[in-house]
Amino acid sequence: MPPTQAESVIKNIIREIGQECAAHGEIVSETLVAFMVKAVVLDPRNGFNMDRTLMKSDVQKLVKLCLARLLDNKNPSLDTIKMQVYFDMNYTSRENFLEEHHRVLESRLGSVSREITDNRACAREEFESLYRKIVSYVLLRSGLGSPTNIKIVREATAALQSVFPQAELGTFLNLGKKDKERQLKELTMIVTGIRLFNRHCGKGGEGIDDLPSVLREAVPATIKHIDSQLHIAQDQVFRYTAILEKAAKNPLMSRELQSCMLKEALYNVRQYEIFLQVILSDIITCAQEVEMMTKQLEAQLEQLKITVKSKTAVPTSQVFPVFIAVASLWISFQDETVLISILSNLTTHLEPFLGTHEILFPEKVMQGLLSGVTVKTDLYRIKEHMEDRVNVADFRKLEWLFPETTANVDKLPIQYRGFCGYTCATADGLLLPGNPTIGILKYKEKYYTFNSRNAAYSFAENPEHYINLIKEQAKKNAELIQLLQLHQQFETLIPYSQMRDVDRHYIKPITKCENGTQTDTHILPPSIERAYEWNEWELRRKAIKLANLRQKITHSVQTELSHMRRENCSQVYPSKDAGTQSLRESSTQVPRPQTYIAGLRGGPCPTTCGVKVNLTRAVDET
Repeated sequence: MPPTQAESVIKNIIREIGQECAAHGEIVSETLVAFMVKAVVLDPRNGFNMDRTLMKSDVQKLVKLCLARLLDNKNPSLDTIKMQVYFDMNYTSRENFLEEHHRVLESRLGSVSREITDNRACAREEFESLYRKIVSYVLLRSGLGSPTNIKIVREATAALQSVFPQAELGTFLNLGKKDKERQLKELTMIVTGIRLFNRHCGKGGEGIDDLPSVLREAVPATIKHIDSQLHIAQDQVFRYTAILEKAAKNPLMSRELQSCMLKEALYNVRQYEIFLQVILSDIITCAQEVEMMTKQLEAQLEQLKITVKSKTAVPTSQVFPVFIAVASLWISFQDETVLISILSNLTTHLEPFLGTHEILFPEKVMQGLLSGVTVKTDLYRIKEHMEDRVNVADFRKLEWLFPETTANVDKLPIQYRGFCGYTCATADGLLLPGNPTIGILKYKEKYYTFNSRNAAYSFAENPEHYINLIKEQAKKNAELIQLLQLHQQFETLIPYSQMRDVDRHYIKPITKCENGTQTDTHILPPSIERAYEWNEWELRRKAIKLANLRQKITHSVQTELSHMRRENCSQVYPSKDAGTQSLRESSTQVPRPQTYIAGLRGGPCPTTCGVKVNLTRAVDET
């Protein structure tokens, strides 16, 4: 089947599944449906052949299986996949969050900015209206109060007039569009700095919230809330892990737990725990940024106090850069506020994906399963095998790393998100944290950790075998692909909508090819100084000329009629050569004079006598 036709068939399948789900009252995104379709096809228990074209019966079977999984409201596996899709579509890095926020802000201010930059004011009323628009733009861009509040507008207008009086609007209008936009942004920063300084001095600050104080209260409260949610999730993880660990050693108990989906519940809570740790790490970064920026803001404001103290006039070159620095710090505070709000909302929206636990495993059921089971934390499991280390001498062809002998060991990309690969492969997908102190196996430029010394030795004997077992386990439980970061092995499972974030999940293969480069003879552009002068007497003459100019005074006069006028010029058409043509063309020709002297060669007489002969024809003969 051609690629375009196959893509069309897949889109039709996804559309049909989405419509069927909507008919049953379940609204699902195309990304979720696409992920589920590929997960069902990869699952070996469903019997789909990846090398054979899907027949009509296969398509009907695929739609039926996908609908059954998407409409199962009591399935922790489906909740985990929904959680993963939601997090991937709504979470990005700190830099991307702020970049998107600034892009949205610029788009909202675009219409106001165009009204100012495209303005062609001439009358006094038009100038006043334009100035009010600039004040509104400054308020909207700074976010320090509403442009409809009279007190805030008056305060912003006074601050703007101190650096940009209305009389300078004429000069502003003569600038280019880009220069106007740049000056508007610069004026916003300066006015924001002035208002913040006035607020610090107790002379203004109407409508300005105390963001540093708000953040100092909001960030610890957010960290405390997420930390409590994380502890609850970890307690559930430890209990599920202890039960599954006991079941792995008891085949009868293992068969009993197959139907109650305890393993899928473990994956669900583990994924929730990982997402909370990611969000908590970002919020801790926000707390560090807020603390650092608070100190910088206090230092800048104190510097401004010292600069303008008991002075009637201060050079703009001294205060404007400090005003801009204060405004930049305040914008950073606003960014941190937006980031905290986004991360808090993201945490809140992750909680509904844990709803099946209370239904499937109420406290009474859990108490029965936990009888005779010792619940261990991840930290306790790591400390339990601190002394069990791999003997490097037992392996000649494999490389082992240890934390005390490896720099930046915490930044190594450990496979399976730090879980023990051997236990996951041999204990039906059980997830136990790996212990780096036992030894980190480096195999094919990838790093693996294990929860015990025996697990490390067993995995090292045949790594490919256990890697394939984990891959087969992930085919049965599609949520493991993201949970264990197996995207490189399942590239076909990445939805098209998430291909933009593919670099976050796996490393692209490096292709080798022959290549050549050529270096230019002259890399740097020529630096010829046209104004260079070698003659010292010429330099002396120019210096005297400049010295004389410094003592001169330039006067200019502008009348009331010429005020705010512009130079006019006119254009005329130059005269052109003209000619006429008649119906008849005529001309006259005068005969050329022809005169000869006869007798110069001599004759019969001894004396030469020349005779002048005129042979010119008459005019009427021509």
